[in-house]
Amino acid sequence: MSHLIKAALVFSLAATPVLAQTPSRLNDLVGARAGQSEAELQRRGYQATDRSEVVGDGRLSYWRRGDECVSIMTRDGRYESINQAGRDECGGRSSSSNTGAIVAGVALVGLAAALAAHNSHHNDADDNHDREYQRGYQAALYGSSYDDRHESEGYHEGYLAGEREGSNRRHASSGWMRGVPAAAQDACTQRADRQADRPSGSSVATGMRELGPNQYELTISAGWTRYSCRVSGSGEVLWLEPAR
Repeated sequence: MSHLIKAALVFSLAATPVLAQTPSRLNDLVGARAGQSEAELQRRGYQATDRSEVVGDGRLSYWRRGDECVSIMTRDGRYESINQAGRDECGGRSSSSNTGAIVAGVALVGLAAALAAHNSHHNDADDNHDREYQRGYQAALYGSSYDDRHESEGYHEGYLAGEREGSNRRHASSGWMRGVPAAAQDACTQRADRQADRPSGSSVATGMRELGPNQYELTISAGWTRYSCRVSGSGEVLWLEPAR
């Protein structure tokens, strides 16, 4: 495994979502217990949105105050970080691209998984190839144009992987997917990460079909890999298999 992959894996476990600095009015809530702080957030005019997602061993939720949107990372029952987010992340309209608002921690988990999978097919490519792959991956993920003046094999392949990961994350945060219970999504994505031997948080639910009362079939995606997962609303996985 290259040094870049190792660094991305280590950093992804410690990364916090860093779209902007913590709003000054919320500085005192970083590190506070989540249960007690929700009431304080509401007292200060923030309302919880219906969007939340698992990132590694934590949960990222979004809160709105007028046109302002903040993302809150909760780990071990405490607010680990509170950061400014784009209005579109809370369901509002924004002129910026949705890809530009993907949180850094999630991006790094995806990059580490993509690099590992890529190198398994390229005999553990060297660090220069990995740097180019990372440059292409991040350019696509954050909505930058393809750099055809400085392209390389690593850059090209990274750009394709970044486009796929950005598409996965946008589908995962769509209004359609928010109708699936979090317990069901979490159970399937965690099972898929284990089965594919990817870093925790690599997989996301990108599609769903209701099978009956409290029963779902989810499409779970990690890069180009797809799984079908049948699960109950409470998170009991009945089966997980490669998508056809």
